[in-house]
Amino acid sequence: MGISSAVPRCSVWNRWTGLRWLTSFPRRTLAQQRVTSAPGTLQRRKLSGVPTSVVSRPWRMRPRGRRALHTASSSFQEVMLTSERYGVQRLPFALVSDSDVAFFERVMPGRVITNPEELKSFNVDWLKSVRGCSKLVLKPQTTAEVSQVLRYCYERNLAVNPQGGNTGLVGGSVPVFDEIILSTVLMNRIVSFDKVSGILVCQAGCILEKLNEYLEEQGFIMPLDLGAKGSCHIGGNVATNAGGLRLLRYGSLRGTVLGLEVVLADGSALDCLASLRKDNTGYDLKQLFIGSEGTLGVITAVSILCPQKPKAVNLAFLGCQSFAKVLETFTTCRAMLGEILSAYEFMDEKCMELVERHLKLSSPVTGSPFYVLIETSGSNLTHDEEKLNNFLEQTMTSGLVTDGTVATDDKKIKMLWSLRERITEALTHDGYVYKYDISLPVGKLYDLVTDMRARLGQSAKNVVGYGHLGDGNLHLNITAESYSHSLLDAIEPFVYEWTARYNGSISAEHGLGFKKKQFIKYSKPDEAVFLMQRFKALLDPKGILNPYKTLPSSS
Repeated sequence: MGISSAVPRCSVWNRWTGLRWLTSFPRRTLAQQRVTSAPGTLQRRKLSGVPTSVVSRPWRMRPRGRRALHTASSSFQEVMLTSERYGVQRLPFALVSDSDVAFFERVMPGRVITNPEELKSFNVDWLKSVRGCSKLVLKPQTTAEVSQVLRYCYERNLAVNPQGGNTGLVGGSVPVFDEIILSTVLMNRIVSFDKVSGILVCQAGCILEKLNEYLEEQGFIMPLDLGAKGSCHIGGNVATNAGGLRLLRYGSLRGTVLGLEVVLADGSALDCLASLRKDNTGYDLKQLFIGSEGTLGVITAVSILCPQKPKAVNLAFLGCQSFAKVLETFTTCRAMLGEILSAYEFMDEKCMELVERHLKLSSPVTGSPFYVLIETSGSNLTHDEEKLNNFLEQTMTSGLVTDGTVATDDKKIKMLWSLRERITEALTHDGYVYKYDISLPVGKLYDLVTDMRARLGQSAKNVVGYGHLGDGNLHLNITAESYSHSLLDAIEPFVYEWTARYNGSISAEHGLGFKKKQFIKYSKPDEAVFLMQRFKALLDPKGILNPYKTLPSSS
């Protein structure tokens, strides 16, 4: 069969005369499309002037039911105690007594965990890099129960570690010592959803993926999307001001969260659970708690604005020969795709090597130093495809992109997304991971990866870079066979000094947690840190909420 007969006969696709490749992901809505290749193959077309034979390559990736964070294989016993690894001194909080446990049992019968085996997963972070030694986990179901717990803990001077899905990457979600773990896992009720305004009200323990599935049935979606969506809680997302894959399109949680219900350290409940787009009465108190990582209060409910579900979604996975071309492709992408552009992710070839080696996933596009993943979402299939096709033709003929593939059906879209979303998982199989979540001017984004590789040389196993290029967010990851103080000293504070030199931020979306708190000075002036400490002292004078996290110790 000649190449021309494999090309859909609608006018949009007829413009692909200069492209090197095309996709064989059929979609019935494309006018009179006829593809005779076997399902799951990619068809490529040579550049104009070169014979147009079709080459097929099978998909070797295993389909995934959902995009979620996968558990690493390391056992909890292998993780060194945070207090020992980092030499932290316990603050003078009270110790949990039998009478304390008895009180909590009366407040929430059957929802108090003291069994050492059950406690293990609550004490260790997902990366298996930090571990606490809490002897008590509480599972409240209501704001009233959270209020009772915190009021009691405040009076007894018992430290509390709020915990959602425990998918954090900076040690903010697990105790450092024996703090009581307050889990929101049972606070998973959807309170209301307004189909006219698109405003959802729910408890803090709702899993992000479950919320998205509920909203999709109503014709809406959540405004954020994360690789950890199958495990993370919306309360934790808000508490860390999580960014994720849709930020380019829908903005940050500081804009989409309309209201919060929060329980303060002394047990008093703050009801700012507004469902209004506009409310200009006094200070916007919810902003204090967004990104506060559970150090100022425990978020128990969220009101959030949700966009309508796009009717047409396309995903392009492209190869570029240099980071300069990744940047130029992004500039072209914004100009030509405009309002339908919903994600622009990049990853280097090392990331793809790790995904293939450790997870046995296989990319349909190979042989490039850099890869970009571009998602479009809109309301008109024909309009969106025409814009995407014009963009692809421009980037291919100009040499910005040398290879690529496009997916339009849900299964293939999930397969392509897994190449990006499961990089974090692949890294955990490569050894101990030093993770850095950096914001930088887009033009400098990959220079940090290059400089770090040169600095570390053979002392690191792998140094990789990937992230949300659309909003200037680099995920720099360094792996080694095991944790090493000397390697950490070579990385820090160099990585923060480098970031500060170019007016970047040392935390773009992961927060500061336990691991980064001492380095806040590289992104915030002393006056700002001092003011933050005053807010902390005002709202939590005894310091019982998530101690040892987010802010450096007051001098």
